[in-house]
Amino acid sequence: MNDQLKSIIANGAVIVIVSLLLFFAGTWWRMNSQFEIGESAFRTGNFTVAVAGYESALHMYIPFHPTINKAAEKLWQIGEANERLGDVNRALIAYRALRSSFYADHWLVTPGMPWIEKCDKKIATLIPLQRER
Repeated sequence: MNDQLKSIIANGAVIVIVSLLLFFAGTWWRMNSQFEIGESAFRTGNFTVAVAGYESALHMYIPFHPTINKAAEKLWQIGEANERLGDVNRALIAYRALRSSFYADHWLVTPGMPWIEKCDKKIATLIPLQRER
C-alpha cells in the first residue's frame, strides 16, 4: 500500500470518527436540553410542555443513558397523576407519548419494551373510560 492511500484511509477514518462523535454529542445535548424543558414545565404545572419535553428527550435515545429512564418515569408519573385526578384524556396522552417514543426509537431492537407493555395495559384500561371534550 502506498503512502498516499494510507493517508487517504487515515484521514477518512478520522473524519468518520469525528463525525460520529459530533453526532453523539449533539444528540446528548438535545436530550438533556429537552429533559430540562420538561422538568421546568413539570415544576410549573404546564402539562403540554412537560409531556413534549420528556417525549422529545426520549426521541434522542442513547442506549443506557440515565436520562432516558428519568424521562420515561416522568411521563409515567404524569399519566398516573392525571389518572388519579380523573383526567383520563391527559393520562392517555402521557401514556401514549411514552409508548410511542420508544416505538419511534426502534432500529435493530425496540428499546423500552417493559414501558411499552405497561403503557399498553394502562391504555387498554383507560380507553373505555375516555370521554370526548
